[in-house]
Amino acid sequence: MLHALAAGVWIGALVGFGFLAFRRNGHTADTQAVLHKALHRFSGVGSGLVAVLLVTGLINSWFLVGPSRIASLWTTPYGLLLSVKLALFVAMLGLAAANRFRLTPALGVALDTSGAPEAALGALRLSLLLETSLAVSVLSLVAWFGMLAPVSAQ
Repeated sequence: MLHALAAGVWIGALVGFGFLAFRRNGHTADTQAVLHKALHRFSGVGSGLVAVLLVTGLINSWFLVGPSRIASLWTTPYGLLLSVKLALFVAMLGLAAANRFRLTPALGVALDTSGAPEAALGALRLSLLLETSLAVSVLSLVAWFGMLAPVSAQ
């Protein structure tokens, strides 16, 4: 349950950030400042969510797959879909890290120096769009492999 809750908070935050980043008046300094502040404040929560997802994902895998059946992850439909989900999750982590450590600070610098934040905002928008697309793909895979018997039950 914690796994689903943490995933829901992360994906919900992505949707909220998307609304802020792609607003019609998103080119105003006030809207950009609100987006920067929201992303900056979420960084700690996001790290906690990732920790919860990792721990609960490992626990879920332990019970559903078990350490003795790790090799069968690449030979069963459930295992293959779980492996793809994990790869997409790792890609999401990479984008989230880029947002936190590179793109959000770049937007903040552009806003603080009264520079032109369009390039920073554009990179952030692209990253948010990609991360959200990956999240939708992960949810689709979960829905699909949720209908299959886990590796340990096959």
